[in-house]
Amino acid sequence: MFDSLWKNLTAATMSAGNADFGIINNAAIGIKDRKIAFIGSIDALPGAPEKLSEYVYDGEGRTATPGFIDCHTHLVYAGDRAAEFEQRLLGASYEDIARAGGGIAATVRATRAAPEDKLFRLAVDRLRALFFEGVTAIEIKSGYGLDLETERKILTVATRLRDEADFRVQRTFLGAHALPPEFKDNADGFITLVCEMMKTLAAEGLIDAVDAFCENIAFTLPQTQRVFDAAKELGLPVKLHAEQLTNMGGAKLAAANKALSADHLEYIDEDGVKAMAQAGMTAVLLPGAFYYLREKTLPPIDLFRRHKVPMALATDHNPGTSPTLSPLLMLNMACTLFRLTPEEAMAGMTRNAARALGWMDCGVLEKGKNADIVLWDVPHPRNLCYGFGHNPCYGAVMGGDWHPADHE
Repeated sequence: MFDSLWKNLTAATMSAGNADFGIINNAAIGIKDRKIAFIGSIDALPGAPEKLSEYVYDGEGRTATPGFIDCHTHLVYAGDRAAEFEQRLLGASYEDIARAGGGIAATVRATRAAPEDKLFRLAVDRLRALFFEGVTAIEIKSGYGLDLETERKILTVATRLRDEADFRVQRTFLGAHALPPEFKDNADGFITLVCEMMKTLAAEGLIDAVDAFCENIAFTLPQTQRVFDAAKELGLPVKLHAEQLTNMGGAKLAAANKALSADHLEYIDEDGVKAMAQAGMTAVLLPGAFYYLREKTLPPIDLFRRHKVPMALATDHNPGTSPTLSPLLMLNMACTLFRLTPEEAMAGMTRNAARALGWMDCGVLEKGKNADIVLWDVPHPRNLCYGFGHNPCYGAVMGGDWHPADHE
């Protein structure tokens, strides 16, 4: 009846509307054709487990959750920015470094110079680290090329990760990430190039979604709208880096364009939150960048709660402002820095992260959803938010196939 069956689990379904993480005690999960075909109490199975599948696995009381979805990353790049980390400790701001030719521009130089195969090897190592902390699906942005050749190279690496590593990947074109040196005094001209690149790369089948960085050190509202207009013409969903350093009104612009999400959002005001709520958007919170940049202005969590804007969490893995590969640390930071509850944090890394990517077939443990399941050596899902510096991941069922954790 099932391709495989897991028993003796504490299953945290993370289904919307269910209290206490949607926990099912003494649970069984039956998998068929890479989907969840049964989830419930083992007593509700239509027969003895051994008669329902040739492959029966004993979870030995472990906690099962949906696979984590890292819905905002910049995973493909070369180089590091450790020197800038030191500069900030000596007093330089993120804006100071960016305006002096560092920041994103430094990573662009390193990434342009790196061969595709090197970028792929670096990205595989990062993806492995995320996988062994429970990530089974990921979004990967471009934006460290800022020319056609390198943007294509980054998105090709993301495609190889999807195809060769058999990993679910959303490939997001972030051509409007920063001004390259060749367009230093011509932002509008660069946006024209971004729209041309988008059309070319979409025709090559390399783009699933489009993002932009709307900020005082990046692109204006009218420039961002041009990017969104080009994406609409191609039928591509949009999202936006918004209100990270200032309140530019980017979240309202994203809402007007029916964006999937707005991300960062430390400086968003209530009008922006209301606009997101009315547009059905998701707020993607990035505590790693908040911590790393030593920001003081918190995203308005109570406003998101009051207006029922779903909150997702992600690592924002990147070399300059969030060089972390630990979704477990992000869960803890979301609770300690942003004061999310453990259940809100877990929803942020599962069902709301799926929502932020427009994915409706994952993020919860429910019949008919993808069989992406992580087993943890913890007694309750809240423990995943409680501790840090230790990885309790026992392994993951991904697309129905079992992958034991490798902590060596």
